[in-house]
Amino acid sequence: MKLWIDGLPVNTEPGQSLLDGVRLLGLDSEQLSLRPLAARIAGETFTLNYIPERLSDAGPDGTVTMRRAMEASGGRVTLLRYTDRRGREVYARTMQFVLFLAVRRLWPGAVAKINFTVGDTLNVTVEKEPAFGPRDVPALKAQMEAVVRADIPLIRRRISTQEAIAAFSADGQEDKARLLAWRSAPYFDVYQYEDYMDYFYGEMAPSTGYATVWDLVSDGGTGVQFCFPEPGNPDVPARYRELPNFTRVFAESERWCALMDCDTVADLNDLVKHGRLGELIRVNEALHERSFSQIADQIVERKARAVLLAGPSSSGKTTSANRLAVQLRVHGKRPVLMSLDDYYIDRDKIAPGPDGKLDLEHIDTIDTQLFRRQLTELLEGRPVNLPRFDFPTGKRVMSDKVLQLGPDSIVIIEGLHGLNPRLLPEHVESNLVFRMYVSALLPLNLDNHNRIPTSYLRLLRRIVRDYETRNASVSHTLSMWDSVRRGEERWIFPYQENADVIFNSSLVYELALLKRHIFPLLDAVPPEDPWYEEVRSLVKVLNYCVAADADEEVPPTSILREFIGGNSFYK
Repeated sequence: MKLWIDGLPVNTEPGQSLLDGVRLLGLDSEQLSLRPLAARIAGETFTLNYIPERLSDAGPDGTVTMRRAMEASGGRVTLLRYTDRRGREVYARTMQFVLFLAVRRLWPGAVAKINFTVGDTLNVTVEKEPAFGPRDVPALKAQMEAVVRADIPLIRRRISTQEAIAAFSADGQEDKARLLAWRSAPYFDVYQYEDYMDYFYGEMAPSTGYATVWDLVSDGGTGVQFCFPEPGNPDVPARYRELPNFTRVFAESERWCALMDCDTVADLNDLVKHGRLGELIRVNEALHERSFSQIADQIVERKARAVLLAGPSSSGKTTSANRLAVQLRVHGKRPVLMSLDDYYIDRDKIAPGPDGKLDLEHIDTIDTQLFRRQLTELLEGRPVNLPRFDFPTGKRVMSDKVLQLGPDSIVIIEGLHGLNPRLLPEHVESNLVFRMYVSALLPLNLDNHNRIPTSYLRLLRRIVRDYETRNASVSHTLSMWDSVRRGEERWIFPYQENADVIFNSSLVYELALLKRHIFPLLDAVPPEDPWYEEVRSLVKVLNYCVAADADEEVPPTSILREFIGGNSFYK
């Protein structure tokens, strides 16, 4: 069969894999930054072990069958490397297989669990006897290196869902067995080597020998920080950088999960099934309210006069600002809400980027000089004539609104760049400005080895809100998401540790409610849509969640109301 791999023609025989074609073209490399990890065919991601033409044993001469994706693509294949987002995901799954196989070999009865990602590192804990500690890290690292050297082929095979449930139960992986009990499909795909069987909900590299760039660093306790390759230089592992505030909020969120008896999707489904979702909603909302109250206490104790509130897209910044304002009123303060959006410079004054497009998330789209000057004047008690940005015209105008802070006033300024040092006036006392970071860090696992990505929940929220408030299609929202994420990685995440407090705006129960709103939208996206694979990735997780018709249980001030509607702050 004639293929075009990255535009280069190559002939492969029936039964040969994409990897064979890659090697015939000399495109394989020992260097991770150059090495193909997977392939993109007709809008979908495939393993390099994929065989374009199958040779059947039926009949005396055999029968050659062209695969569906190859036929749809006309034989055109695009290779994915670590520099591609999908390539990084393939590499991450491969590394997880290596890590968990190494744990199994060293400590057969141990339970390893993915906890959270911090930057380019992944926190994993290991439960065993005697307790896992820093002394165990060198042995684990050596065993992982042995697994990589063994270059074990990673071949996916399909078994029945019931067979998978029985196998995981017999192996002591009850977390996987419980999750699969909610699976509607009659089959399940697995990877297996020796007595270890697992699956990571997506394609992997052809073999463990591809996992060449990584590091392990002890977290000082019962776990390790697994370091992925540097995104900008994949041939070296990222350095572990401690983020104590971020780590602390994840640990607190996991304590909340334990308090609510909801650590996994299977736990959430059980609560829905047994009619206890209303109780979970009330407890979760009460924990949020308690956090807002404690943050207000800190602001008042600091004698702060301004709160800079930042966070990534769909984290619930606006509702958080309003709920914080309510708690400050309880303290006898008079909070005033402002938005950084009103300090945008005129759209026609923004220079386009190298791609010819406007980067509306760049810090230079904000008139930082005007903002610093006006914040200084407000903190000094002087009146300020506030600007207003008119989005339909793309112009900033000076409004007729004049603001002057009184003795009990606190101004809450919400916006994307709230933690950027360029917004802080140089000569203002640091205690007068309180910095708050809001993000939806869902502390919910599918199972011990598969965590729901932190950006997943925010994307679901944004799809629902864009559809409900702007009548935007799923594809329209997805087409913008990569750009949004790049802006966050450049302008938000590097400054999150600057915050005086990090508030986790996720709600453990919200997947059950969001599914009812979003599933019909996702289900309506046809296979020929360019964003179909992204949609299927979202559906893959939601398929394990039970939808709940319980919107009436959600308080009107809930952060979730910012996305599903009915928020009393916006009436």
